Parts: sequence; C-alpha cells; structure tokens
Amino acid sequence: MKKVKRFGVSLEEDLLGKLDGLAKKHKFPNRSQTIRFLIRNTLVEDALQHNKEVAGCLVLIFDHHKRELVNKSLDIQHSFSNLILSTQHVHLDHHNCLEMIALKGKANQLNELADRLVSLKGIKHGKLTMTAA
Repeated sequence: MKKVKRFGVSLEEDLLGKLDGLAKKHKFPNRSQTIRFLIRNTLVEDALQHNKEVAGCLVLIFDHHKRELVNKSLDIQHSFSNLILSTQHVHLDHHNCLEMIALKGKANQLNELADRLVSLKGIKHGKLTMTAA
C-alpha cells in the first residue's frame, strides 16, 4: 500500500460546499476521496490534451447487414493494429451488433482511429472513452 501524506487545504465556504456536494453526488465517503477523484480526473484530462499514452475503449453499434461495412472496419483496424489490444463482437439481435475495441496508444491516434470507424456508413453509434494508461 502506498504511503499517505496528510496536508491542510483552505477553501472559501462556497467552494467547500461545492466539494461536499460533489462528494455526496458521487457517494464518496469523505473529502479526501473526493479530492483524489478530482486530481486523477485532471491528470487524465492533461494526458488527453498533451497526446500522452492512454488506454481506451471504442464502442460501436452497427447493422451487420450493411454491405462491406465489416470489411471496411477490419481494413481500418488492421491499419491501426499497433493500438488495438483486443476486440469483442456481440450480436444484439438479427440486425444489430455491438463491438468493443480495447485500445492503448497516444490520445491523438486513438481519436483518429475512432473517427475513421465511427464515420463509416452503417455505424449507428460510436463512442470512445479514454483514461490514463
């Protein structure tokens, strides 16, 4: 377990109230956990803005009957194979599939891959979520 250091923080009353509101909203047990959450979120945002190494998951919903969609998607994925850790393909119903692609690489590269896949005709929805690697 990592060693914990204690320090004091001075906040205006209204800002402290907002911190407590955030703790309540996310069900954090105390202010320290809330501050850890905020710091980690800021570090992830910094990594994304500065094109650092990140991990991510791209989720796609698509109609598998759409002509050539799967082949086009695979061609793009092969072009970015250095970023792809794994894929999972799930049949939701007769027409719709869900694909989850686990990724790791520079934030800009993950965004580029996501943009190329989401823009394919036949993709109904796509969303990329990234976090610090």
